[in-house]
Amino acid sequence: MAIGILGGRFDPPHIGHLALARAAVEHFDLDELHVTVVADAAHKRSEAAAADRLEMTRRAFADLDATVELERHRYTVDALEANDYDDAIFLIGADQLVDLPTWKQPERVLELARLGVATRPGFVLEPHSSRIEEFAIEPNDVSSSLIRERVRRGESIDGLVVPAVAAYIAEHDLYRDG
Repeated sequence: MAIGILGGRFDPPHIGHLALARAAVEHFDLDELHVTVVADAAHKRSEAAAADRLEMTRRAFADLDATVELERHRYTVDALEANDYDDAIFLIGADQLVDLPTWKQPERVLELARLGVATRPGFVLEPHSSRIEEFAIEPNDVSSSLIRERVRRGESIDGLVVPAVAAYIAEHDLYRDG
């Protein structure tokens, strides 16, 4: 049973995350998709509280029949070791693969899970390991930082996030103060 794992801060989750998940489900013929919201990422501080990011992520992935949960581990390797997955594919963007050597125990990560790397135009993957497989996604010029900036400036985020996430951001007055 192939399980895809998409982890991140999701501060906030956006259409690029959904595009990656949809393409991975199709490419790898995933039986399950687990979306893990990292409560306290080791590499970057989150602006929204973990509870807000968890709820936004639940709303964003509602149509994908994904399991969405809060992950308390700060590092990918710790989360993978704790969850004892059988056939896990950890999903990342090609831009994140560049940072793989800086991850905590990257070799152990590759022992515990295959990496599914979403490729975008401009990225050329060099062979790293037989445990890394690329798959194509349509390019999306969207990022969580762009969305937060647009909210701060009072600009629309329509088309960058699903409507339920935009509504949550507005209802809870998220990202207004930088």
